Amino acid sequence: MKHILSAALTACAVAAASQPAWAQQPPYPSAPITMVVPFAAGSGTDSVARTVSQKLAERLRQPVLVDNKPGANAQVAAQIAAKARPDGYTLFMTTNTSHSANPALYTALKYDPIKDFTPVARVGELPFALAVHPSVPAKTMGELIAYARANPGKLSYATPNSTSLVAMESIKHIAGIDLLSVPYKSSPQAMTDLVGGQVQVYVADLGSGMAMLKSDKVRTLGITTAQPSPLLPGVPPIGQTAKGFDLTSWNGIFGPAGMPPAVVNRLNTELQAVLADKDTQDKLALIGFQVWPSKTPEEFATYVADQLTHWRTLIRQAGIKPE
Repeated sequence: MKHILSAALTACAVAAASQPAWAQQPPYPSAPITMVVPFAAGSGTDSVARTVSQKLAERLRQPVLVDNKPGANAQVAAQIAAKARPDGYTLFMTTNTSHSANPALYTALKYDPIKDFTPVARVGELPFALAVHPSVPAKTMGELIAYARANPGKLSYATPNSTSLVAMESIKHIAGIDLLSVPYKSSPQAMTDLVGGQVQVYVADLGSGMAMLKSDKVRTLGITTAQPSPLLPGVPPIGQTAKGFDLTSWNGIFGPAGMPPAVVNRLNTELQAVLADKDTQDKLALIGFQVWPSKTPEEFATYVADQLTHWRTLIRQAGIKPE
């Protein structure tokens, strides 16, 4: 009996030693969590991440620290998140930029949006709005299209993320107009240059651009959602003028591939509670963000796969050539 017990204990010790180090740690979570964000502080995604992280920290009773890693149209952050240890202590709040558009925009992407990540939960959608500098003689989308047709190549537009790029390129394709794309590293800088007149057109997220979109420093002509937004009264959907325009900017949370199912389910459950909280919804509504959670990680995974196909089609239809 002693020999059998000794052999059993030895086998358990060997099995435990063969497990990954994170699998032997205390019950999750027992340490601070890092939420990697692919855009700069002040962007719409950053604002959403900070609101959600604060509420999630309260429920998990551990700090959730936002870590901004902007660069290369979300590729920098995506690679960091994909290579992190899959123990639930590094999360990635991202958007359609990294997980829907980039695979069709870049020929040598250094991460796979499906294979390299574990879907945790969809958070919602963030509307974008098209605005022009007051020097542009257009007060409606129709007038902007007419002016651009009469002045090919004269107007430039800011592109700090794939949503801004694909939205504007889709409009160009549908309307048959020619504008010059100017890349930016962050949404706040793009808005600053629109106000200053360095660029004349910008499809901005409501999260970072709301104050300016409501001001007289720019002229807001259309919104990307299918229905008008109560946050921008009187601003019509772009699709009413550019027939066939269909673009949704979504936001969600992932972890690296290989996360333990128990950790994924715990995070999903807590995030469901966070997003159902009225205070959270009210705070996010102030920046134009609409809460739209997935019920399960599996539902979110299906949505991500569907959006990957949808955005690939949008990008091809717009005639955007991958870099």
